[in-house]
Amino acid sequence: MTTPPGGQRTGLAHLPLHGGKAPPWLFQRMVKLARGMTLAIVEDYGPDEVLRRLSDPFWFQAFGCVLGFDWHSSGVTTTVCGALKEGLRGLEHESGLWVAGGKGGTSRKTPGEVTEAGQRTGLDPAPLVYASRMAAKVDSAALQDGYQLYHHSFFFTVKGQWAVVQQGMNAQDRYARRYHWLGQRVESFVREPHAAIAAQARGQYVLNLVAAEAEPARQAIPAVAQERPEVLVAELKRLKMLELPVHHHIELADLDPDRLYKALLVTYERQPSNFEGLLALPGVGPRTVRALSLVAELVHGVPVGHREPALYAFAHGGKDGYPFPVDRATYDQTVHILSEAVRRARLGQREELDALRRLASFGRAG
Repeated sequence: MTTPPGGQRTGLAHLPLHGGKAPPWLFQRMVKLARGMTLAIVEDYGPDEVLRRLSDPFWFQAFGCVLGFDWHSSGVTTTVCGALKEGLRGLEHESGLWVAGGKGGTSRKTPGEVTEAGQRTGLDPAPLVYASRMAAKVDSAALQDGYQLYHHSFFFTVKGQWAVVQQGMNAQDRYARRYHWLGQRVESFVREPHAAIAAQARGQYVLNLVAAEAEPARQAIPAVAQERPEVLVAELKRLKMLELPVHHHIELADLDPDRLYKALLVTYERQPSNFEGLLALPGVGPRTVRALSLVAELVHGVPVGHREPALYAFAHGGKDGYPFPVDRATYDQTVHILSEAVRRARLGQREELDALRRLASFGRAG
């Protein structure tokens, strides 16, 4: 784990890519337990604390294990986020938390869901929609580590605080990576957004334009993007004939000047003033960013980042029977005790919830 300076994506987790999903009997319980645990945290610490914990890859993983999902499966990300979204549905005003997005096509509904919540609460949705878009853009275009995003969950409060949990897959090595963001700690979307990294494998070919050492590239790339498309296309065709540096790991398809022309025309017409502005432009994706970074590095001599930015407990068992089958009776009892403790606390009877807090403090002391 590392804690570099700057503002922050808070973590990254590296998990085997597994198929399948939680069976209905388990998912229904996960929804109830996720709801109970979240409301208990809100009752004692407030909704911002939920965001902070979700942004911690270790806490998130432990949370999934307590809910009964297998610690080593990529499915824990989509299932836990789905259980939270379902569990808090209709309780947004009570909990102070909203959940948008999800897996696949559902992730593209995030802006609409955030906007709808803003209309109901009076919250300006524009900064939240921008944060959601930029988190996805950074993890797909500014950090190219071989993982294609397919899941994006956006958590936020009525006060405008937010967290992101998103995941990408690498079909070749059969692994998935989960990226965590915490809005309160973001000072810059494009400079060292990692505060913690948990990974089992390190990528061999990485383009990391949010690394501290890539600052010269972040300054040079917007200038390159302001060149006329014809000039850049000619430069890219010339570069294709050179022996490219191995650390760039660029395929010929990535440097097809004719296919990149439209994207380059967008950057030329918009004239972005900085790297974040460039990244935010619609139509600017991984290939465009990689091509511009190559030109900046080889033509202008600026370094780009290639640094790889890259554990649990069970309470009720795992869905596939590891380390033991889910104990349904114990699971249901946990849900009942937790739900009852939260209900009583809201009536001013905090004995049960305080007992749970004391139990947690005893565990930490031991």
